[in-house]
Amino acid sequence: MWRLRRAAVACKVCQSLVKHSSGIKGSLPLQKVHLVSRSIYHSHHPTSKLQRTQFRTSFHQFSSLTNHPLRKLKLSPIKYGYQPHRNFWPARLAARLLKLRYLVLGSAVGGGYTAKKTFDQWKDMIPDLSDYKWIVPDIIWEIDDYIDIEKIRNSLPDSEDLAKLAPDFDKILESLSLLKDFFTTGSSGETTFRATDHGTESDKHYRKGLLGELILLQQQIQEHEEEARRAAGQYSTSYAQQKRKVSDKEKVDQLQEELLHTQLKYQRILERLEKENKELRKLLLQKDDKGIHHRKLKKSLIDMYSEVLDVLSDYDASYNTQDHLPRVVVVGDQSAGKTSVLEMIAQARIFPRGSGEMMTRSPVKVTLSEGPHHVALFKDSSREFDLTKEEDLAALRHEIELRMRKNVKEGCTVSPETISLNVKGPGLQRMVLVDLPGVINTVTSGMAPDTKETIFSMSKAYMQNPNAIILCIQDGSVDAERSIVTDLVSQMDPHGRRTIFVLTKVDLAEKNVASPSRIQQIIEGKLFPMKALGYFAVVTGKGNSSESIEAIREYEEEFFQNSKLLKASMLKAHQVTTRNLSLAVSDCFWKMVRESVEQQADSFKATRFNLETEWKNNYPRLRELDRNELFEKAKNEILDEVISLSQVTPKHWEEILQQSLWERVSTHVIENIYLPAAQTMNSGTFNTTVDIKLKQWTDKQLPNKAVEVAWETLQEEFSRFMTEPKGKEHDDIFDKLKEAVKEESIKRHKWNDFAEDSLRVIQHNALEDRSISDKQQWDAAIYFMEEALQARLKDTENAIENMVGPDWKKRWLYWKNRTQEQCVHNETKSELEKMLKCNEEHPAYLASDEITTVRKNLESRGVDVDPSLIKDTWHQVYRRHFLKTALNHCNLCRRGFYYYQRHFVDSELECNDVVLFWRIQRMLAITANTLRQQLTNTEVRRLEKNVKEVLEDFAEDGEKKVKLLTGKRVQLAEDLKKVREIQEKLDAFIEALHQEK
Repeated sequence: MWRLRRAAVACKVCQSLVKHSSGIKGSLPLQKVHLVSRSIYHSHHPTSKLQRTQFRTSFHQFSSLTNHPLRKLKLSPIKYGYQPHRNFWPARLAARLLKLRYLVLGSAVGGGYTAKKTFDQWKDMIPDLSDYKWIVPDIIWEIDDYIDIEKIRNSLPDSEDLAKLAPDFDKILESLSLLKDFFTTGSSGETTFRATDHGTESDKHYRKGLLGELILLQQQIQEHEEEARRAAGQYSTSYAQQKRKVSDKEKVDQLQEELLHTQLKYQRILERLEKENKELRKLLLQKDDKGIHHRKLKKSLIDMYSEVLDVLSDYDASYNTQDHLPRVVVVGDQSAGKTSVLEMIAQARIFPRGSGEMMTRSPVKVTLSEGPHHVALFKDSSREFDLTKEEDLAALRHEIELRMRKNVKEGCTVSPETISLNVKGPGLQRMVLVDLPGVINTVTSGMAPDTKETIFSMSKAYMQNPNAIILCIQDGSVDAERSIVTDLVSQMDPHGRRTIFVLTKVDLAEKNVASPSRIQQIIEGKLFPMKALGYFAVVTGKGNSSESIEAIREYEEEFFQNSKLLKASMLKAHQVTTRNLSLAVSDCFWKMVRESVEQQADSFKATRFNLETEWKNNYPRLRELDRNELFEKAKNEILDEVISLSQVTPKHWEEILQQSLWERVSTHVIENIYLPAAQTMNSGTFNTTVDIKLKQWTDKQLPNKAVEVAWETLQEEFSRFMTEPKGKEHDDIFDKLKEAVKEESIKRHKWNDFAEDSLRVIQHNALEDRSISDKQQWDAAIYFMEEALQARLKDTENAIENMVGPDWKKRWLYWKNRTQEQCVHNETKSELEKMLKCNEEHPAYLASDEITTVRKNLESRGVDVDPSLIKDTWHQVYRRHFLKTALNHCNLCRRGFYYYQRHFVDSELECNDVVLFWRIQRMLAITANTLRQQLTNTEVRRLEKNVKEVLEDFAEDGEKKVKLLTGKRVQLAEDLKKVREIQEKLDAFIEALHQEK
């Protein structure tokens, strides 16, 4: 638009230039010329600097008829004074007239071209303001879409129609002046007609007759006026008499009816305006969301305040903190309609419902705020529930019910843990409400025995806050004497300075109660000992859970419009409907917030100072790490220790694996393989027995044992790294956490199932090999055999000593004696040693006749023994004899490598047992190497992955962290962090509150 106006101005300038340039001698004062024209006419004017290029056009050298330059004319100078003229004056006159035409045409063409150039230069210098269109809101450009201005203009009457409707004031003035002149008497009448005295005699007679008629007309008018006065007096007298006949009761009823209709009328007007305002605000917020430049919106006051309450709830769920911040606490008897009132205030059916069943099992903190869309979301979740869709409402109710059941611990019915829910929508009143479980009178089956006391203590804990607004819900459809909550509220707020009483189900109460005055007594607080700031009556629907909020609101308005309570003035208009209740609660809430929030901020500042002082005195060299920060620090240490497993050398892995595996299988090798094979008579039978037993062992037990040993070795090394002290840097506060992580990781870790199959093939191939390549391997096998036999011999001697008791040396030196059983074992051992000394090549088992002989020999000496005792004693005695014989044979085989290479030909020495132990030793080395490769390549990484998963699970489990990271230092850091966070949020809220003021 501004460009069009500029162009119009420029066009006017051009026209003025063409108009004034037609005369050469005419001059214009610069003060009266347009700004553009000044720059054209005066080259030294300041505005001429705006021209980028000066165009010099010599208008007298060009013609309007041709593009070729004209021939220059040399005119003689004009001499003033009398000059004698000859007959050439017509030629001179024609030349002058032609010259004037050229001047006019040249000036017009040059001035127009110059004006056009100047206008283009000015237009290029002006910035393009279309880039700044975003400054003006979009709704201004789109106002034509919402308001039809043409339709409004057409609906207005024309000026001619308005003129027709207006009275003709000229005629009225003339009539009034004429009547004034006629009704004047005496001199005035003469004066009136004196101006017209210049007429004829006939005119005078005519005027006198007209005057008489006017006087007669005046008298008739006066008579009619008197009659009208008399009739009006009579009518007023009769009306007064009839009015006095109306009784005072009917007058009062009529006034009340008019007042009620007026209130309802304005109520509907107010609701309509609020609805329109709600739609406009929603439209405005949506326009702001869709703006061209997205600004970072500030949090609303109610959202900031709700965050403070959330931090306080997390800080101390047991209510030990002096939390005096305002909130609206909704209390009432079970099934009194608390949840329905909350839903009417939130304008959505958001809570789970049940017929007579306790549905509210934990406190629900609902933060109401204004927004463009009607949505709800939990503080710990990013999912938004669209409250205009029934499927989202059902999902929200289900989620609330799941969270409540999750909060309730085993063996309990209710929980003090708070569920935080934010509800946003257009037209919602900003406040924070806490819905508590309903107060019960009797504990029914299925409830915990302490349910009643728990609900009472929970309600008292919320209501004892001196700045909490108590919204006391009373069921109007039941007898008031059955209420429990009113006594509880009276104890917490005896003066009623912060209590708002709400009577629900008034429709049922009006229908069932015989005396409506009883409802009035309840509303006025005369029936209860409790006092309150305000009393309200609401209707929460017809009892159908599928009713919508809009249907309930319409039913509520219709009920109160026809209610006898309002018609009889038992209730006032501002005391009914949920909308009036929400407005009153919101006003009371913000008044309480403004009065108390700064005092609470000061108390938290003092608490913070005390905690900081205590930390500096107790832990001056430690940083203030809360539980989460300590967990992150411990997590990094544990991961570093797991990574250190991969830095263990292969040699160390193989040594501990080989040693652990031999300790696990040594008993089986000696008892089940070596001893049975050694009982054979020749080397062929020995080797055959060994091969068979090794094959059976490899197929069934050995791979599984090897995997178990490897897994136990990994656990031991992992535990060693986890529990190994780190010197001065070791922090014992992490010990419980590390132990829990270790146990959980080991529990989750499983060895690869395919490892046993591949390991079985490797072990079978290793045990099949009998070829010892050099003397070094032979000596190593002999050393391994001697070490194994000596360890077994030592264990056997210890077993025999425990069986027969201390020998004579220990009895004399340490004053020890043998028991009766040990004496019997000693006598049996002596008898068996005699028999074994007679036959050193005795087999491993006693014959039955030999057992009988030993028993009879002992009985002859007065020792009564059992055959089983003889067998047990023989087992240990023969084992010791066999092991000593095997060690002696092992010493003889030290020089037997030469005979082994010749397959013991022409030699009485046979060292097949050395070859057996070499095969066992080689199998252990190959198995240890294979397990080491699997450990370092696969299992350590899998264990590290398990540790990370365990740490992630622990990080999400707050109870686990509280259990594993304990101590005064942790609790002090936690309190300090929470108090700081609360103080910072309170300060930000107070600052925003002052800015809003």
